[in-house]
Amino acid sequence: MEILSVDKETVAYEKASRRVKELKGFYGNLTSYCMVIPFLCILNLWTSPGYFWFFWPMLGWGLGLASHAVSVFGIGKDWEEKKIKELMEQEKRNHKTL
Repeated sequence: MEILSVDKETVAYEKASRRVKELKGFYGNLTSYCMVIPFLCILNLWTSPGYFWFFWPMLGWGLGLASHAVSVFGIGKDWEEKKIKELMEQEKRNHKTL
């Protein structure tokens, strides 16, 4: 009984640890975006004010950042967890019938 409790605790810790890494990665990406894009904007306006090229990296990186946000905070996580549990249950049933 005690082993099962420790195992559940370990699994919960690993899951929380993965979640913290995901959040840390997203916030690191967001921080970099918020620091680099204004620099590119200033550089663009200083060197070639006739053409706003900074929009291109802002758009590309912004789409990547939005995609990262959806993967970290989006609805995909619930589906993923349900699918993992479903596949684990299916595997248990298959082993019982063999």
